[in-house]
Amino acid sequence: MEETVKIAISPAIQLGGSLFTPKQLIKIGDIIGPDAKVEMTGFKQLYAEVTIDRRDSIKQELEQSGLEVNPAGFVTKSLIVCNFCRGSKDAGLETAKNLNKAISGIETPTPLKIGYAGCALGTSEPLIKDIGVVKMRDKFDIYVGGEAKGLKTSFAKLLLSGITEDQLITVITAIIDFYKEHAKGKEKFSKFINRISLEQLQSFADIHF
Repeated sequence: MEETVKIAISPAIQLGGSLFTPKQLIKIGDIIGPDAKVEMTGFKQLYAEVTIDRRDSIKQELEQSGLEVNPAGFVTKSLIVCNFCRGSKDAGLETAKNLNKAISGIETPTPLKIGYAGCALGTSEPLIKDIGVVKMRDKFDIYVGGEAKGLKTSFAKLLLSGITEDQLITVITAIIDFYKEHAKGKEKFSKFINRISLEQLQSFADIHF
């Protein structure tokens, strides 16, 4: 029996959010084959089980079709975005694309969801993500520790306000690195924030930014 591995397939970030087109879904089926196991996730990704020997060629074909392919499992998921209803420039479409490239697929103690909203309406629900980014005019606010699952759903807390576009990727990747370095085993990000305290993370941010 051939050894298999899961890959995470995401649509490109675009005006309207991140949506698979019918043509892309057909293409996914053609490329991975009729017998592949496909799972819809809460990360706005499709998990597909493919054979290891075909993984690289499948990844290349899917990317040529305008799709993103990342590792599945304990990694930072593709950026979960809003619909950019205020337009690509005002809502920061290019900023979101650049952030997505920087964070997708980073190995983490547990799966990490990062949300991006182009305005304070927050239609991508950034405050129930592990890390939430909200564009406020030409600056960004960063929230941490949201929890969407379970009976004790909680909102993320404001960590930093007034972050510039030039600082954004550095700040987010530094938070991820801090989590990786200080988490206890497979500690969920929301529990990690509660344990170390928002104040300690803010102190870290104040020193580095």
